Amino acid sequence: MFSEELKKYDWDETTAQIAAMTQADVETALGKEHLTDRDFMALISPAAEPYLETMARKSRRLTEQRFGKVVSMYIPMYITNSCTNSCVYCGFNRHNPFPRIILTPEQIEEECKAIKKLGPFENLLLVTGENPHLAGTDYIEKALLTCRPYFSNLSIEVMPLSTDDYARLTKSGLNGVTCFQETYNRERYKIYHPAGMKSKFEWRCDGFDRMGMAGVHKIGMGVLIGLEDWRTDVTMMARHLAYLRKKYWKTRYSVNFPRMRPSESGFQPNVVMSDKELVQLTFAFRLFDPDVDISYSTRENHTLRNNMATLGVTSMSAGSKTDPGGYAVYPTSLEQFAVSDRTSPDEVAADLRALGRQPVWKDWDKVFD
Repeated sequence: MFSEELKKYDWDETTAQIAAMTQADVETALGKEHLTDRDFMALISPAAEPYLETMARKSRRLTEQRFGKVVSMYIPMYITNSCTNSCVYCGFNRHNPFPRIILTPEQIEEECKAIKKLGPFENLLLVTGENPHLAGTDYIEKALLTCRPYFSNLSIEVMPLSTDDYARLTKSGLNGVTCFQETYNRERYKIYHPAGMKSKFEWRCDGFDRMGMAGVHKIGMGVLIGLEDWRTDVTMMARHLAYLRKKYWKTRYSVNFPRMRPSESGFQPNVVMSDKELVQLTFAFRLFDPDVDISYSTRENHTLRNNMATLGVTSMSAGSKTDPGGYAVYPTSLEQFAVSDRTSPDEVAADLRALGRQPVWKDWDKVFD
């Protein structure tokens, strides 16, 4: 399991290695076809800032080589904000006093119909809080079966599950799983996740292994930018991705870099990543793994998303609501976080076409197996 592999890497040592990178290290990395984690560290280091244009050109070339000029479109559906965790940065924290919502199958179907009116979406991401008792595997399975007639590609962003549960859900229409480790800093992890199942670092970290063993078609990864030093965190994620690629080579992978947005928790980021740094990180990941899907959600502003659609980003959400029932059933319920890009799906698609990119609403279906 990767939690054991992770013990090989010291957090402070990795931080120091990144800080010590030179322009010569960056040039060496840019001259390679296959990058190591050390090369990745060079490309995300401050020493790489003068090379952003070079990185951008290489990122665009690799992206078009592997993905063509398409951008995959998806939309999230939050189906419950009920949660037993106490994550200090999350609006769904169990101690926050607001009404908890768990959508019924009938309400989920209403949300499906409302989303289909927004655009020809076929890629749906189901999102829940973490409440195993009230919204566990049985509930998630019913939600997948309810959504399946409306969408050809279903993914989930829920609590980490067992291998058997992941395998079970793949038989009920599940194609992909997204999970944010939040931070790979084992020592600091407990500070942000003081109670609930999410406080168990190893269980969450090894969830990606369980997804791979269950044969999940696509695995999405991410760290929450704003908790710890972002350069060290994403280096650990790059190492994790390389480990998964080698061990579960039949699986597709995606990465996301969610920057903290305002929420009801009132938590202020410990680290702020600038747009320029996010762009640098995006290029570095494309050069490190040319085949990985790089996703930007509506956390990011519209202008930035448009610019990056031609330089490395290969999937985007649009028209997102981050509150349960937000599309039709409960349009005024509490958002998990504030959305930055509220541009309509039609406008997002039109902008992509104007940039010479083709928005793709459906990119895979289990029938092709």
